[in-house]
Parts: sequence; structure tokens; C-alpha cells
Amino acid sequence: MVTALLAERARGLPGAGTRFKPHRSGNDIAEGLLDGVPVTVAWPRSYMNLAGRPVAALAAFYKVPPARLVVVHDELDIPFGAVRLKLGGGDNGHNGLRSITQALGTRDYYRVRFGIGRPPGRMDPAAFVLRDFTAAERKDLPFLLDRCADATETLITQGLAAAQNTYHAETAADLLRPRNGSGAAAAEDRWVPDAEEEQ
Repeated sequence: MVTALLAERARGLPGAGTRFKPHRSGNDIAEGLLDGVPVTVAWPRSYMNLAGRPVAALAAFYKVPPARLVVVHDELDIPFGAVRLKLGGGDNGHNGLRSITQALGTRDYYRVRFGIGRPPGRMDPAAFVLRDFTAAERKDLPFLLDRCADATETLITQGLAAAQNTYHAETAADLLRPRNGSGAAAAEDRWVPDAEEEQ
């Protein structure tokens, strides 16, 4: 969902639909510019749990080091709709991240984590991540996905610190709470890590 938004933005055609092309790496890709920065947005054609092989193949094809990759993924331990960004770290039980880390041979790649919250009651987390969004979640989803795409674009164009300062400041619940009767306020901010960030 977020990759589709980023692909539209990279093509310079918001709302015009996404045109991913098959790539021999096992991904569908869209290429373009985000605020003047060349990007390749990729969507692995594998199951999420096996995403590592196509991600590593695409990185090898473009000769992109892991420290310049951004992986956007769902995160159980973050409230629904909240966005958190980081460089490196563990997989926190996320099989897709585990696969990517194994294939790349490092944990040092950027992650944009979109919160889906914890499962209710004793629901199995595996079942929870595969279920459809609730009606209430679907209502807010377009705004929240757009905000996640904004955070990713800020990471790519301004660096990790700027993205964290902007998107870690408020929770999704804070953003969705009406303010002065005006409704939710979308962030207007828009990756390329600085040399200092790569060290």
C-alpha cells in the first residue's frame, strides 16, 4: 500500500495509478524521483516470509549497499497507524525482516515501521497480521498510509534524524483527533543518508 503511493509519487503522477514492471530479481519495480532523488520502489513477488532473496537480488543488480535500502513493513508492537523509523535492529519476530537480514548478511538497513497494534485478547498474532482491517481502521487508512509514505520520503530526501523528529513526535491517535474542528492535520514534510548517518 505504501509502496504504491511512493511509486506514484516517484513517477510524478499522484492518483494516476501505479505501474510496476517485472524485474528479473523477482520484484516488481517502479523507478523515478522523490524530491529530486532517484529511487527504485520494489515489491517482491515472493511470499513476505521469503522476501530476502528478491530484495538481495535487486540490491546486487543496482549495486546498492544495504545501508541505502529502506524496508517498509507492518509492526505489531506499535499502535495502529503510528510510524517509526530506524536503521538496523532485530527482526522482532517478523519473518520477512528475518529473511531480508539473512539474505543481505546484515541488519544495517533502514526500516519504516507502520503500526498495526497488538491482536485483541488471545488472538494468534499470525492470524491477526493476515486479517483485513476493521471498518474503523479502513476509514483512517488512506490518511495514515499517506503519512507513512511522507515519512519514507522524508527519510530518503532529508535523512533519518529529520524523519524521526517529524514522525515520531505524535502518535496516530493524536493525528486523528480533531483539532479546532478542522479534523486531522497531515504532515507536509517530505533518503539519502548523510555520510555521518552511514557511519
